[in-house]
Amino acid sequence: MISTITVLEGDQTGQELLLEGLRVLDPAVTGIPVHFEHFDLSLENRRATKNKIVYAAAEAMKKTGLGLKAATITPAVQGDVGSPNAILRDEVNGTVIVRTGRRIPGIRPSGGAYAPISVVRMAVGGAYGAQESRQGNGLDEVASRTEYITRRNCYAVAEFAFRHAQKLGVKVFGGPKFTVSPVYEGMLKEEMDAAAKRYPGVIYEPQLIDATYALLLTNAGDGMVIPSLNRDGDCLSDFVLQMFGSIAGAESLLLSFDDEWTPAVVMAEAPHGTAPSLQGKNIANPMAMILAGGALLRYIATPDANRASRAIYEAVFEAVHRGVSTPDLGGSCTTTDFTDEIIRRVKSKLEVWESLGNG
Repeated sequence: MISTITVLEGDQTGQELLLEGLRVLDPAVTGIPVHFEHFDLSLENRRATKNKIVYAAAEAMKKTGLGLKAATITPAVQGDVGSPNAILRDEVNGTVIVRTGRRIPGIRPSGGAYAPISVVRMAVGGAYGAQESRQGNGLDEVASRTEYITRRNCYAVAEFAFRHAQKLGVKVFGGPKFTVSPVYEGMLKEEMDAAAKRYPGVIYEPQLIDATYALLLTNAGDGMVIPSLNRDGDCLSDFVLQMFGSIAGAESLLLSFDDEWTPAVVMAEAPHGTAPSLQGKNIANPMAMILAGGALLRYIATPDANRASRAIYEAVFEAVHRGVSTPDLGGSCTTTDFTDEIIRRVKSKLEVWESLGNG
């Protein structure tokens, strides 16, 4: 059966690195029969179509269930086309964003960042899209906002966090500031506690958000999954990924769920931006985009796709361990050279595994 991946093209190095990721996902490399359906989400085309292309891409993802997105430019001018990410998130009912920090060979981490740490962030609600207002004048002026979260979204974050931790064999750690905000932030804590009862085999260490930041820096190297509210997760993601010395070893996943809390749409992307200063130089690091493609294969959910995903992950980190990397990680590879090496290693692994009877 051929799976279709909705490809969301982007801007500057975002587009360049997307093409590298697609080279690795080519069926001739992975052996996985996939078809790529392309949508041009460049800033120029979003302006030309008045964002209609973004809505069309979202509709396509709802049908295919799989999306691979390049980094895009969000114009700063009010009244322009804005962020495609916000539209895509709303249209596919994206509920959870998952970003996983990993130790990259040869890159010194901060604190106790050794084993992978996943931040499971509520993708909607909270400070993002909140209703804001100001009243009064001068020093008496008051700014206020009204934020909302739903129990359904809290359940989704908690449920996915515990399922993810169970699969990885790690603990669920952290949480919202439920002591200060028992009604609002406490809703997520209630769902975390309930999920802990549904998954008694998962170690559960709830912490307040401020304690979570502090304790991450003194972590003994344990792997963990951190469920969080929207803004907390936004900040935590940047913090955790940087603890590993570079965001190159991480991918970002946006997920929506069906009634059984199984992912219905998965959109994978690199967590970095478009890096205009690197455009056209063939030195940008494609690791995160390649890993995003590898992560997406897992959601095809066949033994062959899972094997190909594993081969991609192993190939990336083994290559860096062997000193094959782009300049940002201290190497001398070009972007295309690095991708060529990953393709060579993926093919080799899959052929060897097949010859050993693991194909």
